[in-house]
Amino acid sequence: MWIEGFQKEIASQKLSFNLDVIANKLFMNKLTNKVAYITGGSKGIGYGIAKTLLDAGMKVAITSRKSNAAKEAAESLSKDRSKVLALESDVSSFISEAESVKTVIDHFGQLDVVVANAGVGHLLPIDQLPEKLWRETIDTNLTGVFNTVKASIDALKKTKGYIITIASLAGVNFFENGAAYNASKFGLVGFTQAVMLDLRKYGIKVTTIMPGSVATYFNNHVPNAADAWKIQPGDIGQVVLDLLNMNPRTLPSKIEIRPSMPAK
Repeated sequence: MWIEGFQKEIASQKLSFNLDVIANKLFMNKLTNKVAYITGGSKGIGYGIAKTLLDAGMKVAITSRKSNAAKEAAESLSKDRSKVLALESDVSSFISEAESVKTVIDHFGQLDVVVANAGVGHLLPIDQLPEKLWRETIDTNLTGVFNTVKASIDALKKTKGYIITIASLAGVNFFENGAAYNASKFGLVGFTQAVMLDLRKYGIKVTTIMPGSVATYFNNHVPNAADAWKIQPGDIGQVVLDLLNMNPRTLPSKIEIRPSMPAK
């Protein structure tokens, strides 16, 4: 009797496994040839997200404030120009973002996912923080996301698309020397959650991802072997992919991500 029961259990597990495989294939098919627009996609988190989405069968457009940086990153991501589009854009300018979104639609024919990732970090105490760096931080990290989202809404209404903003744990945890950066990321978290409520009635999903320590070029850091304990850009890419593959009835609107272990 126990053998018969064991056989039934194995058969059940095999069926479950087969269903999982089928589900994964369906998810892959669901994303094939969908189009993502990723700001600040020439390096760091944006690049990691672009690579992950490309590997999942999507087409991606990446931006940088420098045309050469965008083109070099696009070349590194794929030699197939039908899959990757490099764009020069300054998110602090609405006109620049509107032109970029139009170019994406003209090139690929649609827009399904927007990842507002471009950002800067100036960490200085308030008595040493120049107005210029304050404005650059707010204009890029907060107003820049507004510009990207605003320029994309009409296209995303047509595809019932997805907006993902890359905020930070600095959007809920303040720290010394973080006046400008904290302000921009606190604002971004609040902005994204309000936009989520505004747009879900149109079938547009909105999520903010709030990473902790990530191995990127943030604040002039150069990633190296000592960053192995940190979240890697591809890890954030996997989170984005998981969101896109999630059942449409479910929306994780705010996601905090930390390294699983602290630095040694």
